[in-house]
Amino acid sequence: MHFGHLRPALDVHSLLSLSEIRFIPCGQPPHRDTPVASAEQRLTMLKLALEGQSDFVVDDREIQRGGASYMVDTLNSMVNEFGDEKFCLILGKDAFVNLPSWKDWTRITELVSMVITQRPQIETDSISNPVLAQYIDEKRLNDKKEFINSKETHCFFCPVTQLDISATSIREIVHAGHSIDFLVPEKVADYIQIENLYR
Repeated sequence: MHFGHLRPALDVHSLLSLSEIRFIPCGQPPHRDTPVASAEQRLTMLKLALEGQSDFVVDDREIQRGGASYMVDTLNSMVNEFGDEKFCLILGKDAFVNLPSWKDWTRITELVSMVITQRPQIETDSISNPVLAQYIDEKRLNDKKEFINSKETHCFFCPVTQLDISATSIREIVHAGHSIDFLVPEKVADYIQIENLYR
């Protein structure tokens, strides 16, 4: 968990006046290799990163569930638990364009609204996937109040502060023996060093 995740989350929380943001660490990623850090280590780093942020909640349901972690299963479990609460799935643009490759992606769009983060003053790039482009045409709302108050599921492109920080670059910096100060919260950096991660 690095500041490239945390700052955009804070922007979305503020702009849309959300009651909370849930951070759900992936238990077992279905689309890529098993992460270097274990699920328990990633959960610990997330808890350290969010200490003192009462509106940022750690939700470990994917780790507890076991097996491959599919977003549709996670959202179904949240709907079952919280009932009529309105949910939004916050995605960066790079993740959003791959949405049609996710398991039961159309079910995801039925369960929750989408918040797609992008740099301020940047027009939304054209979406090459025709099915996803059709979804945007049908579901996009540009007015945040209309988006927040709607009873239906929609998508909203949200301007955020985007920092050029990635988990891959952090691992590479650590592996090279350099400091990751100011890229991740101090307690996360300390934990990575104590656990000798990414060396």
